Amino acid sequence: MKKTLIAAAVMAASGVAFAASNVTLYGVIEEGVVVSKAKHADTMVDLKAGFDSGNRWGIKGVEDLGNGYNVGFILEQGFTADNGDEGVEGKAFNRESILYVNGGFGSLAFGRTGGLAFAQSQAIRTGWVFGTGYGSSAWNAIDFVAKRMNNVVSYATPAIAGFTIHAMYSNSGANELANDDKKWSKNGHYYGIGVKYQANAIKSSLIFEATQNKNSLLGAVDQKGEAGVVTTEEKIKNHSAKYGINYGLEWDLGAITPMFGYQYIWQDGGNKDHQFGLSAKAPVAGGTVKVGARYTFGKNDGAKANEEDKHNAWLIGAAYEYPLSKRTIVKSYAGYADGGKAWKDESETKYNGYQVYLGLCHSF
Repeated sequence: MKKTLIAAAVMAASGVAFAASNVTLYGVIEEGVVVSKAKHADTMVDLKAGFDSGNRWGIKGVEDLGNGYNVGFILEQGFTADNGDEGVEGKAFNRESILYVNGGFGSLAFGRTGGLAFAQSQAIRTGWVFGTGYGSSAWNAIDFVAKRMNNVVSYATPAIAGFTIHAMYSNSGANELANDDKKWSKNGHYYGIGVKYQANAIKSSLIFEATQNKNSLLGAVDQKGEAGVVTTEEKIKNHSAKYGINYGLEWDLGAITPMFGYQYIWQDGGNKDHQFGLSAKAPVAGGTVKVGARYTFGKNDGAKANEEDKHNAWLIGAAYEYPLSKRTIVKSYAGYADGGKAWKDESETKYNGYQVYLGLCHSF
């Protein structure tokens, strides 16, 4: 398997022609130094891989079938540049592994990819300048309904007056370690539907997502018994359905692009959280400045009688990206967050503390 993948990558890199198709080898490598200080924790200085752009390499291709139809694929593997580890153990293409068909009917895709509000080729979320990157400023203070999933079917309509409708389903659910070998009613499930508008200077999206974990797994745990160490699978205890709404708006005014993002995620018997974000980007001195402020608040319906059931946190962040070439960018970032109520002592920099970053990103 590894020899086959290496051979395919070498052929793509050396320009060998593939019959009736266009195949490209691509990737991103980003590394830098992060100085961070979380509440009640020591100041840390780390060499960080993929602080903004996740390290990856991939192969993608497309074949023209004629009459406005084409078929293509994306095979993308994540890794950490500082130690060479793969992103998800046991997966040859952990970030994305998808086959799609485009035509007059729209686009239909199958495989492993990210949810509509997360990332990868099928995602449509807009409205936050830092996206899912830049450490503490990533759009994940209250997490996502779903990140990357297996067994996905995704459909997008043709664009009509700038609008496209997107639908996605997975019978593995939102957990990457989910089991999908049971009958349909006992597998995890993900449902997503969204509308995206893109025309002239405006981008906007509205997404609704739902997931039911059911028999999803947290992973393998070691349990000591009379016969020694036995590996078993630990099931997720909370199988309550999780729901999310994401709205985003971006308006390119030329000198500046302001953005607005909103997220509401709730779970039966658990947290109900709102998140608002105002951000913008603008060209400055040959590079790009990105700034953003985010406020998150919510309530935990499952809190015990003696626990604080409300929480909140605000964050501000700024980044500057300067291109050394078309493929190489120097990135810098600083962010600070402060939490209150149940989050006042959270020891994560996205709730309490600061981060400063300086790194180099190269794409090929």
